[in-house]
Amino acid sequence: MSFFTRLRREPAPGREPTEGPPVTGEDRPIASDVDRTPGGSARRRLVARGATVLAALLVLFALVAPEQISRLTPGAFTRIPVEGLLGVLLLLFLPARARRVTALVLGAVLGLLTVVKLLDMGFFKVLDRPFDLVLDWILFDDALSVLTDSVGRAGAIGAVVVLVLLVVALLVLMALSVLRLTRVVVRHRTVSARVVTALGAVWVVCAVLGAELAPGLPVAASGAADLAYDRTVQIRAGLRDQETFAAEAAVDAFRDTPGDQLLTGLRGKDVVLAFVESYGRDAVQDPEFAPQVGALLDEGNRRLNAAGFASRSAFLTSPTAGGGSWLAHATLLSGLWINNQQRYSNLLASDRLTLNSAFRRADWRTVAVMPAMTRPWPEGAFYQHQRVYGVGDLGYQGPRFSFAPMPDQYTLAAFERLERAQPDRPPLMAEIPLVSSHGPWAPLPRMVGWDELGDGSVFDSMAREGDPPDVVWRDAARVRTEYRRSIEYSLTSLISYVEKYGDDDLVLVFLGDHQPAPIVTGEGASRDVPITIVARNRTVLDRISGWGWQGGLRPGPQAPVWPMNAFRDRFLTAFG
Repeated sequence: MSFFTRLRREPAPGREPTEGPPVTGEDRPIASDVDRTPGGSARRRLVARGATVLAALLVLFALVAPEQISRLTPGAFTRIPVEGLLGVLLLLFLPARARRVTALVLGAVLGLLTVVKLLDMGFFKVLDRPFDLVLDWILFDDALSVLTDSVGRAGAIGAVVVLVLLVVALLVLMALSVLRLTRVVVRHRTVSARVVTALGAVWVVCAVLGAELAPGLPVAASGAADLAYDRTVQIRAGLRDQETFAAEAAVDAFRDTPGDQLLTGLRGKDVVLAFVESYGRDAVQDPEFAPQVGALLDEGNRRLNAAGFASRSAFLTSPTAGGGSWLAHATLLSGLWINNQQRYSNLLASDRLTLNSAFRRADWRTVAVMPAMTRPWPEGAFYQHQRVYGVGDLGYQGPRFSFAPMPDQYTLAAFERLERAQPDRPPLMAEIPLVSSHGPWAPLPRMVGWDELGDGSVFDSMAREGDPPDVVWRDAARVRTEYRRSIEYSLTSLISYVEKYGDDDLVLVFLGDHQPAPIVTGEGASRDVPITIVARNRTVLDRISGWGWQGGLRPGPQAPVWPMNAFRDRFLTAFG
């Protein structure tokens, strides 16, 4: 940072003074902008100019860079930031001491906004939404856990230290950059005022005409001010969200419903609720995926019909995208819109009736089969599961498949062996998240005969096939291909499970938890996910005939779309 320091000295003899008032105090030239020898130093002048250019580029990035990585194009930086123009005017007319303090404060604020903008870029890339300054901090704890699992505790601590140092460096460099540019502007006061006036006129004209050099990025930019305003509104809404959620949670038509009046239309049935990771609307409607995934679903529907099963399908709108599966699970099961961690924590601290606890109140045995659960899961008590199966409870001795500790086919077979195959048992309600379609979608298992699964060792060779995730993720097209293949595998596992183990008492409800990351769907994709109910007993599907859902395993473009939190009440009403 040495080129950001300054040296107080009088102008060299014979040198013309710069235009404007005498240079004193805080307005003196910075060290690298003056010559240390009578003849000057070309190298020192070059370094000084380079430092000024770097400072200008850093400030320009902070002012006009968009919040999404995909929009970081050259056109995004050929814009006029109104905040920069107003800042120059303010600094030109302030006295020297106030100008220095103001420049440092403006630089620090601009640095903080840049940190927020960088967080937004990451969140848009993964979750297709901006970072929430009130509600998203808790997610860093989960990120640290994932990082620790990946690189170890020492590596995770090192990464956090480096990240903190980078943030501090950004804040300091931004403040020093604004201070440096302020001195340059003040030394050329008249020229600066003329340039700002001309650019201000261009800004007004472009604002009136709505001129754009890059789609969605107007030449007359006000991104930093808009970001500050949006975050102020976001903070206010986040602080009020707890009260809003409490009011929503207080309304529950089924809170006091006796068990003998709940789910009477499903008496004696085993109800399996399977969440298919990242199974979104794009899987069945995007032209890149729909032909293969749709053909698989249509063929599966034909096979299930031949076995006596029927199905109905529609869409639900998830509260999240790209990640945060637990928020979607909680939304569907509780009938409340759980779109952030604060709401999730408040839900777990409540006595809200969930689908799981409704089944338990109605004398079903409630279980959760969690193939990715490697730590204690206190949520099981809230959902009133009588048994929770984690990784260590399922008997799997095969290889991991990237994120997924075991293939979906094995998860379903373990559930069948440990629960449905037990004699003299009550009817079951099982919640089963299927995780083979969780990113990074490579490597992937293949289907094997159900009688060949054993302890999972049959998958050993499959985990070594193909390229590892770090190779696949160098090519966005390959990522999308592997995503499609993972969805096909998970859906095939479910369809084959029903063929193998389905009977008159099985009712399968399967749905996606959220759309995959924007690298698969593109930005701004809908948050809809398919949902399907499969049963052999036609009276079960007759109960939902008024819903208007479409026949078959694949919902079409005109299938009904409900918010995910509407499902609990409609399900309890239809079968109660």
